[in-house]
Amino acid sequence: MSDELHKLIQKSHRAVVFTGAGISTESGIPDFRSPGGIWSKNRVIYFDEFVRSREARVEAWTRLFSGRATLKSATPNAGHRAVSRLVEIGKVSDVVTQNIDGLHQASGVPAEKVIEVHGNATYAKCLSCGLRHEFDDIEPVFLATKEPPLCSACGGIVKSATISFGQAMPEEEMERAAEAALACDLFLAVGSSLVVYPAAGLPIAAKRAGARLVILNRDPTELDHMADLVINAEIGPTLAKVVGVN
Repeated sequence: MSDELHKLIQKSHRAVVFTGAGISTESGIPDFRSPGGIWSKNRVIYFDEFVRSREARVEAWTRLFSGRATLKSATPNAGHRAVSRLVEIGKVSDVVTQNIDGLHQASGVPAEKVIEVHGNATYAKCLSCGLRHEFDDIEPVFLATKEPPLCSACGGIVKSATISFGQAMPEEEMERAAEAALACDLFLAVGSSLVVYPAAGLPIAAKRAGARLVILNRDPTELDHMADLVINAEIGPTLAKVVGVN
């Protein structure tokens, strides 16, 4: 089946890669949904609770910093490098990702080519003015005081730059992702369970617009019946073989 994927990529003139947690688990980043995943270990803190409750913000920041070492130490794997190579040679126009780890950028994909529909967990933002705040500045103060951070510019609430449950999806990123899906001739969904909407609607939109749809995931997905090609295999080794990277 990897030969079939290679042929589809070779024929494509404008492909989009859509990635989920499965591509990053091979870099040691736990996913959210599986047994032992993040959601099975921690209760979900909804966005409105984070905003209204100091206690919820303390809990969220404590959890973030206790698990930050895993994210900081993670490096791109063969799957990320293969995607980066496809961007480099001009086969892939955009990388749309549900992941929040920044590993596509770390693998060499230009930031302007990465569309992060669920945000980014490598920095924080003010919810009022949007100012970026770095964790290295926040962490020592929070650990010393246990006071959730406020924006240095406007005094607003500062939050990890991820999209929480109940938080509005980022309009610009979703618009860009939709445009990319509708314009591509090949949509490659990699490592996503394809159950989290509205992002999971992107492969459906691409297929309906005439693109070939390929799903590469270790487990079956609910959209397999729509795909032109389904590969249930390890992501990094499969993409590395198809693209020809280590």
